[in-house]
Amino acid sequence: MNSDTVTAISATVVAMGSLWVSISQTRAAQLHNRQSVRPLLQLRHTMAYDDHRAGLRIVNAGLGPAIVTSTTVLLDGERIGQWDLDTRNRISDPLPIRPKAYTLRPGAVVLAGQSIFLFHLEHFQESEHRWFWELVTRRMIVEVIYESLYGGESFKAVPPVT
Repeated sequence: MNSDTVTAISATVVAMGSLWVSISQTRAAQLHNRQSVRPLLQLRHTMAYDDHRAGLRIVNAGLGPAIVTSTTVLLDGERIGQWDLDTRNRISDPLPIRPKAYTLRPGAVVLAGQSIFLFHLEHFQESEHRWFWELVTRRMIVEVIYESLYGGESFKAVPPVT
């Protein structure tokens, strides 16, 4: 092997190494960009003593907006539909007091830092409204499937098990 061949092979190896580093850096930058706008939806059972509201709250604790793709509601283990007006009415109709609700349809956006009561009672008194707290913490499960602005992730938020 002469020196020209060794130089050419060395240059090719260096170029291939540079290409690999460049591709790796591009992938790392793309992953970082996706993570920097990733939403993180959490469903929380909230009993707010300062304003006397209690219920199920959705919070976006992530850095980017969450786009809802679907919801599912289970009541006593039975699937009863999406978290929409009809499902809210089916749950609320037999109750002694109609809770307030905020529905989530496919395409709804929960902004970064936003916190919304999905289902709550105002003027909540623990002694008088124990039935409602039992409903939102033990009997009713709302599952939210969502994605970031990039799309296609199918993240899932469910309330904590109590």
